[in-house]
Amino acid sequence: MDIATLLGTVSAFGLVLIAIVMGGGLSLFINVPSLMIVVGGTLGATMINYPLKDLLGALRVVKNVFLSKTASVEKIVEQFVGFGNKSRREGILSLEEDVKNIEDVFLKKGLQLSVDGLEPGSIQNILETEIEFLRERHQLGAEIFSTMGTFAPALGMIGTLIGLVQMLQSMDDPSTIGPAMAVALLTTFYGSLIANLVCMPIAGKLKTRSKEEALAKEMITEGVISLTKGENPRILEQKMLAFVSPSQRQTHFK
Repeated sequence: MDIATLLGTVSAFGLVLIAIVMGGGLSLFINVPSLMIVVGGTLGATMINYPLKDLLGALRVVKNVFLSKTASVEKIVEQFVGFGNKSRREGILSLEEDVKNIEDVFLKKGLQLSVDGLEPGSIQNILETEIEFLRERHQLGAEIFSTMGTFAPALGMIGTLIGLVQMLQSMDDPSTIGPAMAVALLTTFYGSLIANLVCMPIAGKLKTRSKEEALAKEMITEGVISLTKGENPRILEQKMLAFVSPSQRQTHFK
């Protein structure tokens, strides 16, 4: 569980709810027609803009906002230093048993290609192609939520216009002005809330997750290439540590 995402969600929505309750009660801010306009309109416009399979795929990756599965830099480097030491002692084929116990699909694939005797250049092309398509898939998910964040305030403005039209057409009946004005204002409120507290933050977090995962896979690629070339574990470690900031560089050699 990502603590920053959890704390941000709780604090953002919590403070808004507290302000609403302190100002007169939650029931004043519940309006079904406004929700229908904003939520339904945003989803409808997004479905027009993207194929259904892409939209469903983006909704499935929302879990990545709260859950981070990317291995730590220290763990990746430590793992490859161990592979490097074993490979220099017993040969690259000795890693075949280790491949069977690896859960990371990308790492498992890279090591298997190395054990199978593929040339370093071919391995690099295969792994870099996979990383590139990973970036494209993640970019699409973030893009869909950014698009929803753009549509939501626009639908809020449409709802505001609807409410104002209804209000102006019934100026002779004061009892209808209040409900019409509520629709006008609440749709703008819902649109801004969905865009700024849901869609745009999710898009931003997905972009961050994508960068983290791509960096981890680039490190793995560099490690696999070094193993395939039979380089010294110290050199392998330094090549992998070059991907991270100096504060994260911890050597396993004294």
